[in-house]
Amino acid sequence: MSAEGVDLIARIAQGDRQAFGRFYDTFAPLAFGLIRRILPQPGDAEDVLQEVFWEIWRLAPRYEPARGAPAAWVLTRARSRAIDRLRSLRRREEVGVESIDTAAARSGAVSAEDPATRVPDRELVRGAMGTLLPAQREVVELAFFGGMTHTEIAERLQQPLGTVKTRMRAALIRMRELLGSTAGEPVT
Repeated sequence: MSAEGVDLIARIAQGDRQAFGRFYDTFAPLAFGLIRRILPQPGDAEDVLQEVFWEIWRLAPRYEPARGAPAAWVLTRARSRAIDRLRSLRRREEVGVESIDTAAARSGAVSAEDPATRVPDRELVRGAMGTLLPAQREVVELAFFGGMTHTEIAERLQQPLGTVKTRMRAALIRMRELLGSTAGEPVT
């Protein structure tokens, strides 16, 4: 299958949807099996599988057969994306942030005690976000409102991971300065 896989990737790089379909049919079960061993929830695993094959569609022109067989290429991407998702889920659990899907599915009314629903706080955050540079605002929005990891943001924006982390750090420092001083808290 290796030679056929290489040929399919070359055709995918040229935009051949049929080749992509055959490639998906061949490698998706293998990738999904690995992803499911890392992610316990089927929905998360399915999302990651979709991300992996979207990435394959976009990055097919960069595939280098000398660096590894198609199966290894797919499995490496699947493992990386699954671990990124697992880390993202764990971070959400650690800080008590629910996913956008969970929040949307929640049917109960939001408590008036929830700080995110208080209009003055919301306005303060909106004002602080408005002071950020557009590139900083973009990474903050993708991370906090889109639930993306730094790695996912770097890939989406096609920026180096270090650049994304630097923008995020600068934005969070600026937000802390503005929101800390506005709330009467000492700025550290």
